[in-house]
Order: sequence, then structure tokens, then C-alpha cells
Amino acid sequence: EVQLVESGGGLVQPGGSLRLSCVASGFVFSRYAVSWVRRAPGKAVEWVSGIDSSGDITGYASSVRGRFTISRDNTKNTLYLQMNSLNPEDMAVYWCVVNPTLSVQITSPRAPPGQGTQVIVSS
Repeated sequence: EVQLVESGGGLVQPGGSLRLSCVASGFVFSRYAVSWVRRAPGKAVEWVSGIDSSGDITGYASSVRGRFTISRDNTKNTLYLQMNSLNPEDMAVYWCVVNPTLSVQITSPRAPPGQGTQVIVSS
């Protein structure tokens, strides 16, 4: 059974940082591109960032480029998202997903069934 378990969310002040983690199991993690997607209250699911299977190629949504960094550790089957300079527009539920193609970007993201991890940006 494919499982992706996110953690690391929480409450942070504007300008603060958080590091999200996602532990994968049930499939060969190192063979797939993976991404972070998010859904803010009342908004559609948004692709945030993706990384190829080896970790050599990354992509970012324009809204987070320069502030977020995606990485992966295939020895630990874990995906990360370092989020800096957080602002209220980043407040959302975040999920990690397996990309449907080899591309690091997901053009039509959907929220997976899991709970994700919630990020709240507030003073």
C-alpha cells in the first residue's frame, strides 16, 4: 500500500520558517518524481514544488520561488520542503504527492486523501 505521511506543519509568525517532511512507503520512492501541493482556505489545490527521482532537477511555483527549497533523501524515503519568509498567503494544508509523469511540475494537481500537514501563518 502506497503511503505518504506529512509532518512539520504548525503555527509560525510572518517571516518565519518551517520544514515539512514526508515519509514514503509501499513503493520504490527513488524511482519517482514527487511534489508538494497545497490548498489554502477557499482556494483550489496549487502545485508548490517538485523534484525528480534523483534530486537533480527541481521546480517551483512563482509564488514560492526563492523562499522555498525542496529536497529529498532517497536513503530515508523522505521528501522535504524548507519554507522561509512565510507570509499569510502560504497558509494552507500541504501534501506530498507522487508525480503522474516524469516532469517535476504537476499541471492539474489534486488533493490526495490524506490529512496533509497544516501551516498557519499568523502573528
